[in-house]
Amino acid sequence: MNSKQKMKIGVDILMTAGLLFLMPYEMIGEAAHEWIGAGMFVLLILHHILNRKWTKQIGKGSYTPLRVVQTILVALILVCILGSMVSGIILSRHIFSFLGIRGLTSPARVVHMTCAYWGFVLMSLHLGIHWSMMMGMAKKHMGKPSAVRTWIARISGLAVAAYGLYAFLKRDLLSYMLMQVHFVFFDYEEPVAFFILDYMAAMGFFVFLGHYASRALVKSTHRKKH
Repeated sequence: MNSKQKMKIGVDILMTAGLLFLMPYEMIGEAAHEWIGAGMFVLLILHHILNRKWTKQIGKGSYTPLRVVQTILVALILVCILGSMVSGIILSRHIFSFLGIRGLTSPARVVHMTCAYWGFVLMSLHLGIHWSMMMGMAKKHMGKPSAVRTWIARISGLAVAAYGLYAFLKRDLLSYMLMQVHFVFFDYEEPVAFFILDYMAAMGFFVFLGHYASRALVKSTHRKKH
């Protein structure tokens, strides 16, 4: 593994952690939320610089079903990022408060929340699509293949996905995504760790979906070729 690959993995890990810590914003404080958000934006720019080869290939070559889905996902994630960034600047009371933007707080709050939750789901699906690649890199450091290890990983993944679906429903994330609720409910007596663990599980559910959906798309493309 070369230094560029290590940097990519490091950036992706930090982005995943940043995404999780952005969700309990009222529980960690507004200032911390803003600084994490600003850091996340810097990491996203770095992520795209490190993966610029993929960006340069947009519009070139043939588009398989998986490549179409990947491209659409990236485009939607970009929309969510821009929506979160612009609305976050409008709502800022710390980092960008010097701009003195007034009168747009209400619509900015709706946009910020909607983009945040859609971004959470879309980025998790994006991570799932690339999960096979990450598992392939991990296998290189694990020695000989093991059927037992493979089944343990599959059962663990299924368990996380099952609880993740439960957490997604328990936390009522769909209502935030569909703008049915304009304010996120936080239980301030709940430890932040429990909140983040539930969101980690919900992320795991969408990673699971993205992973197996991408595998299905690859298999269907192979069947059509043969």
